[in-house]
Amino acid sequence: MSDKPAVTLLNRVEYGVARLALAGLSVLTPAAASNLGGWAARKIGPRLPVTRVARANLAMALPKLTAQEHERILIGVWDNLGRTVAEFPHLARLEQDTPEGPGWSVTNAETLHAMASASRPVIFFSGHIGNWEMLPPIVARHGLPFASFYRAAGNPLIDRLIIRLRNRAMGCDVPMFAKGAKGARLALRYLSHGHHLGILGDQKMNDGIECRFFGLPAMTASAAASFAVKYDCPIVTGRIVRLGPARLHLEVGPVLHPDTQAPRQIEIGSLTQQLNDFLERWITEKPESWLWLHRRWPKELYTRKKG
Repeated sequence: MSDKPAVTLLNRVEYGVARLALAGLSVLTPAAASNLGGWAARKIGPRLPVTRVARANLAMALPKLTAQEHERILIGVWDNLGRTVAEFPHLARLEQDTPEGPGWSVTNAETLHAMASASRPVIFFSGHIGNWEMLPPIVARHGLPFASFYRAAGNPLIDRLIIRLRNRAMGCDVPMFAKGAKGARLALRYLSHGHHLGILGDQKMNDGIECRFFGLPAMTASAAASFAVKYDCPIVTGRIVRLGPARLHLEVGPVLHPDTQAPRQIEIGSLTQQLNDFLERWITEKPESWLWLHRRWPKELYTRKKG
């Protein structure tokens, strides 16, 4: 019996619409597609119910800002999300170090070169910041293609389409591990064979560990730290900074090395908190670049805020 989910008529209709949308975006220039996506998201996004979650998040995480500043950030969040989606079919064609307009660049590329020369498994850590979809292609072009965790789309046809687009942007085929226990086991096996893994660790993980995030308790995925401790591999931090329409910059941050002599659980907790601290600093510097649309903190904090 096949493990593949059955494809329904609705799945096929949704897939057809998605293909048409991608085809339409593909005929535009990268900048035009980005601008269109940003415009559409700014018009539609703030009207959606999920925006209330983002407002609550901003009130808890950045309480010193005014309501007007929160609204400005929200517009920027939707603008960035719309651009990220619309730029997706163009990522494979973006060129490095273009003098202006669409393209990509890197700071601290020497860190990537050192990791590639070391011939050892590496974990790349980031969050849903800027156009996070550009992180794997840039790192792959420096000789370090990595597999990733992802949340599978409900439509299996669209899910396969997304994976094809990601692999095309990277220029090679790499595994995509579904979030969950099975995906974690497969990812561990992948690392044990000397391959690399990318993790976006900024979303709530109910079965993670409690750390602090913007001064609040936050259940946090500990996979990056756990894997690093288990295989004594470095964690390379980094974020994508949006400089303009389809103009993206990878800022490679510090490298964390696990202390294999420390008690395992203490070291996992310490590394996970350090990663949260990196995320908090990045988000504070450019709050409109982060995806504030998910419930990052405990449910009772939202209930208290509402009350």
